[in-house]
Amino acid sequence: MTPPPALELIEVRKSYGKTEALKGISLCLAPGEIVGLLGPNGAGKSTLFQIAAGLFAPDAGEVRLFGMGYRDKGSEILSRLGVMFQARAIDLDMTVKANLKFHGALFGLSGRTLAARIGEVATLLEITDLLDKPVRTLSGGNQRRAEVARALLNKPDLLLMDEPSTGLDPTTRRLLIGHIEKVRTTHNSSILWATHIVEEVEGADRIVLIRSGRIVGEGTPAELLARTGTQTLTDAYVAITGAPATEAPPA
Repeated sequence: MTPPPALELIEVRKSYGKTEALKGISLCLAPGEIVGLLGPNGAGKSTLFQIAAGLFAPDAGEVRLFGMGYRDKGSEILSRLGVMFQARAIDLDMTVKANLKFHGALFGLSGRTLAARIGEVATLLEITDLLDKPVRTLSGGNQRRAEVARALLNKPDLLLMDEPSTGLDPTTRRLLIGHIEKVRTTHNSSILWATHIVEEVEGADRIVLIRSGRIVGEGTPAELLARTGTQTLTDAYVAITGAPATEAPPA
């Protein structure tokens, strides 16, 4: 039996007062697929992310994760979901290990099981030597790696990430991208990566381009290059979204 999509949005709409943030978005994420949600700031990426994570309900349309809806199966969905927010969501005064223990307890993990999970994610993200350090003392890149580790504790079938490299320098960003790509290899997790930085999603299986609350293009990186006749994904991004050069992030 074919498993259902990890995430499916069907004609999703969301408004804030008179501002329509999402204008009929349809998106499907297959099991084990990495999809980059790419668009300029204000395109609707964060709103889509918050709806997918169950933080907000859409005004119209349907949201399903693993073939289930939040209204009836919210607890089961959340048990299979990992989330990394754009804003820091980790206690800076606690150690990395204390943060991981606290988060693991929210998923009912404890004792040897929790210790083993912490060891696994720390090894995967290469932060074993940072576990006993207060988060506040870490660099921005290591703080982000700790947040990724926290999101992976429950071995999620779907990992949602909203602008995960915010505030990172280019070198640290590339290291983070490499760590995230290992997540799919290790856990076979589906990953939705929302970003405005083209470089972050160049290795994605598929890229969905969003602007002004609408999907304006999608395909593999090669398909987007062929469609636009461009040589770089950044140029394809600009050509399809119509974003001015000042909105297009550097490759």
